[in-house]
Amino acid sequence: AMVSTQSTGAMAWQGNVAAMPVPMQMYYPAGSSTEQGEVAEPVVNFLKWFYHFIEKNEIYHVENMYEDGYYKISDFYFKDKPWPSPEVVQGIVEEKDEGSIFMILYRELYYRHIYARLKPTLEHRFDSYANYCELFSYLLTAEEPVKIELPNKWLWDIIEEFVYQFQSFQQFKSKAGKINDEEKSMLRDDEDNVWKVTAVLNILLQLTEKCNINQQLIAMEKGEPITEDIAGEFGLKPIYTMTGFFSLVGLLRLYCLLGDYHMALSCIEHVQFKDKDMMALVPACQITANYYAGFAYLMIRKYANTIQLYQHILGYMQRTKQFFQNRSFQADDINKKNEQMLALLAIASTFCPLRLDESVNIQIKEKQGDKVARIQHGDMAVYDDLFFSGCPKFLSPVVSENPTSPFGSSGPRGLQLQVFKAEVEQQRLIPTLRSFLKLYTSIPISKLAKFLDMHENEVRCCLMAFKHKKEVAKGDSVDQTTMDIDFYVDKDMVHISDTKIARHYGDYYVQQVLKLRESNKLILGAALTPVVTTNTA
Repeated sequence: AMVSTQSTGAMAWQGNVAAMPVPMQMYYPAGSSTEQGEVAEPVVNFLKWFYHFIEKNEIYHVENMYEDGYYKISDFYFKDKPWPSPEVVQGIVEEKDEGSIFMILYRELYYRHIYARLKPTLEHRFDSYANYCELFSYLLTAEEPVKIELPNKWLWDIIEEFVYQFQSFQQFKSKAGKINDEEKSMLRDDEDNVWKVTAVLNILLQLTEKCNINQQLIAMEKGEPITEDIAGEFGLKPIYTMTGFFSLVGLLRLYCLLGDYHMALSCIEHVQFKDKDMMALVPACQITANYYAGFAYLMIRKYANTIQLYQHILGYMQRTKQFFQNRSFQADDINKKNEQMLALLAIASTFCPLRLDESVNIQIKEKQGDKVARIQHGDMAVYDDLFFSGCPKFLSPVVSENPTSPFGSSGPRGLQLQVFKAEVEQQRLIPTLRSFLKLYTSIPISKLAKFLDMHENEVRCCLMAFKHKKEVAKGDSVDQTTMDIDFYVDKDMVHISDTKIARHYGDYYVQQVLKLRESNKLILGAALTPVVTTNTA
């Protein structure tokens, strides 16, 4: 009987969301959220069942309501205003304890919605941070594993939003000229160091250590079973394991925003970027991890690793784009990441020419083809455009009220661009040098110097730089034969070995066959659709 009641309840709230009429009476007027009676009936129904399923730990229904109902109701009722205040919701669900796990989780959704749809005030930022601290304290200070389970998607969204709100707060503080006197006074009186970088890092690190996630990943890599000796008492619970894993990706993102790329990559040292890995359980996590890992490899000049990661994830995104298009709240973020990775891949493939998959190559030509052509004609300014198009919004670990930024007028982003441009300058002559070397099997340095209009000693320096950059660009675990050219210098003679791999035509034919099948489906679908005519007589 209980199962039947729950199923009926789940269908009840789903029916209310699905059958929302366009002309309807709203019980929640704009700017008013003080009384329970002002909340629309379908929202009240949703909140009560959401509370029920969380309290009963019915993870299937919680997942369904979170991934479907929450976003539908947000789009329909709260497109340009906040959800009911936590105080109102506490009365709706008749929860006596404002510190209960349901109220903590609801406040997380409440503040996240404000960040996404509205402009958060400084008080919202402070309260949201306090709520996150309460949520993570609930998990970290428990003497034994908590009983509640949450969907993997929600756990990932919590970690991602935590890092995003930290990023947003740092950007807010950096705009000293736009902060009013009252907000400046609140920031000066902040004794709890809200959204302090060390506190955020410490929370994420504690979440990874609570479940021994790195030890679990090492055991998985070796094919060993996960036991309590490896994972610990808490690590055997999915809520701790997945939160710890997502925290590794959160640390990767945070260190990239701060410009510490080696530390960022050390956080995911044991993470396997495979379709069947833990990361693949939440596609948004997989895309985020690949984007930031690829960018970190780019900034430490391991371009082959960047290409390897981006080729894999861009192909995955192309295969699953229909899934994201059906979820409008994710489509924009996914499309933006796709554009960013294509820009960074265009840079990496210029510095380290490797054979790209046909589908990825087509995307680069469509989106960045003109810029790649300008680079090939020696236009170095294009690198700036591609870098700004693909890089994340960097942060400074310390924010000062002094309007004169130590990073210059463009802030941390400009500093990272300077580092990148220094590498571009070192690589400036390498494409020209490569093009000449590919024409010969051996060539005297004196002849090469005439082609380049340089002194012989300068050519030797360029050859050494080329060799050095080429070795660094190979990165880790990348087949060295994928590099398009190799050479060595014997006294005054350069000997070239062409290591270019023959093109794989199979990928091209497979893609064309798939396109033909799609075209046939469209044609057959159009042919089978009946033509309806109306008699106007």
